[in-house]
Order: sequence, then C-alpha cells, then structure tokens
Amino acid sequence: MIDRARVENGGLILFLFLATLGLLAIVFSFAGALLWAALAALLFQPLFQRLLARWPGRRTVAAAVTLLIITVAVVIPALVIGSLVVEQAAGVYNQMRSGRINFASYFTQVHDALPVRIQDMIDHAGFGSFERAQARITQALGSSASMLAQRAFSIGANAAAFLLAFGVGLYVTFFLLRDGDRIGPAIVRALPLEPGVAARLAEKFVAVVRATIKGSGVVALVQGALGAITFWIVGLPAALLWGLLMAIAALLPAIGPAIIWAPVAIYLLATGAIGPAVVVIVSGVLVIGMADNVLRPILVGRDTGIPDWLVLVTTLGGIDLLGLSGIVVGPLAGALFITGWQILTEQRDVTARLVDQPPHSG
Repeated sequence: MIDRARVENGGLILFLFLATLGLLAIVFSFAGALLWAALAALLFQPLFQRLLARWPGRRTVAAAVTLLIITVAVVIPALVIGSLVVEQAAGVYNQMRSGRINFASYFTQVHDALPVRIQDMIDHAGFGSFERAQARITQALGSSASMLAQRAFSIGANAAAFLLAFGVGLYVTFFLLRDGDRIGPAIVRALPLEPGVAARLAEKFVAVVRATIKGSGVVALVQGALGAITFWIVGLPAALLWGLLMAIAALLPAIGPAIIWAPVAIYLLATGAIGPAVVVIVSGVLVIGMADNVLRPILVGRDTGIPDWLVLVTTLGGIDLLGLSGIVVGPLAGALFITGWQILTEQRDVTARLVDQPPHSG
C-alpha cells in the first residue's frame, strides 16, 4: 500500500527543488547584484536599527536614510575611484602595447645592478637562464595588465547592463534593510535542518561575512590606499592601479601587500633611486604592514575559525570563479564546509556515546 503522506511530501520537495532551480536561472544575471545587496544589508543592519530606535515605527524612513548613507559614504566614492582605476589601467595597457612600458627592460636593469656573484646565482637558479625567467615573469605581468584592461573596457562597453544591475542592487538593499530582521529568521526556520544546526550555520554565515568585509575588506582597502599614497609620493605612475593590486594582495594570507611594494622598492634601489626606495620600504614595513595588526582586532570581534591556508585557497578560487564576489563567497564556502563537518562529527560522537552507555537497571 502506498503511503500517501510520503508521496505528497516527496512531491512537495520535488516541486520546491524545481521552483528553486527555476528562480535561480531567472535571477542568475543579477546574482552579483543580489549578493552584494544582501551583504550590504547584513553589514549595515546595526546602523538601520539605530535609526529605527530614533524613529520608532518608521521602518521605511530608517531604511531610506540608511541607503542614502551607504550611497554617499560607500557607493559614490567607490564609483569615482573605480573610474580612475579603469582609466589608469587602460593607460598602462596602451603604454605596454606601444612599448613605452617594457617589463623586460626593468628586469634587465635590476639584474645588471646586482653584484656579479648574485647575477651568476640567478642565471643558474633553476629557471634555465635569466632570460627564460624574465620572459615568464614578463608574460605573466603583461597578461595580468591585459586582463585588467579588458575588464575595464568590458565594463565601459556594458555600461547599460552595469547600471541596471546597480539599480537592482540598491533597490533590493532597501527592502533587505527594512525587512531583514524578519526575513533572516524566517529563512533559518524554513531550512530543512534541525533548529540548533540551522542557527549555528546562520551564526557562522554572519560571522564570516562580517569578518571578511569589516575585517579583511576594510583592512585591505586601507593598505591599498596607503600603498597608493606612497607610490604617488615617490612619483610612480598609475599609483591608484598599483594600490588596487596591493589591496587585492592584502586579502590573501601569507602573501600580503609586500608582493607589490617589495619589487617596486628593489627596482628603485637597482636604478639608484635610493630616497624613493627608502620611502617605499619604510612605508611598507611600518605603515602598510602595521595597519593590519592595528585595525583587524578593532574591526573583527571574533575569529571565524578558518585556517589561513584555507582562506588563501578559497579566496583565490572564489576570485577565479566569481570575480570580485569570490572574495566573500570563497571564505564563506570554506567556513560553512568546516562548520557542517564539525556539526556532523559532534552528532556522531553524541550518538556513539548514547549507544555505548549501559542500560539502566530498573
């Protein structure tokens, strides 16, 4: 005999699965905008609650004012800086194509400025020859700059689509701010998980998002800004572009912004620009490097529990798969993966202890 309740329940689950797939397919083109709208609503929810406490019962007004603050304090400066970075990336790309920027000549200058013994060590250091190493690194730098320029040109060519996604993101952010404290608990209750497990995963989700944006994101932006200011002071071209690259590198554990400013300092020393090189080194070690140690404990209240190696791998993989959104989605996937397995292990341990307990005698 067929269990009608099980069939109906299975039919409902199948319907929800297909409906979810259909919804994802429909909104896929706005996935990035929706993601950043959700992140902005989550990050600025405390500000909304403060405004709501000042204007009780006026949720729409509080959400509108919060969105205005986000637009003025975050969105407009980001668009201005982004347009300047795009312009500088396009300029660097054009200079590379015309030959005015030649990474090969820069490596040759550094190589020739080194002592003869060190030159011989580099020439036989496993790359086969200095020329081969120079060609590989030059090709990597050239392809990176070319990719940045192509992304910049694609953004300009698809300005209408960008503006549409941007408008959708702001619109959704408003409603998530206004109703987020209701939507979030409703989603957690609707998850097909035990209430304790769902609450724990939601807590980890919030912790990782806030740590990534408030901690890693803000610290990386500060370090990138300090690097751009340093490069501007010493007169290096495209300071904003190099500052952006430094901010991206600052998101990666074990790499950090030194991967950008250290080669610049070496090049300046090799070409005899001792003063600018000293400025770059002092700023890199004492200012840019210390910003992480000072700001991160202030901005991040608790540890996300993700090993540094996993943060590095998931961040790089997320950027490769999703672009800028991968900076948050990558570590978030890693954190939820670890938390899920921890919960499963704890549940199995509890079950094993219950099984091993001897029965109570009556």
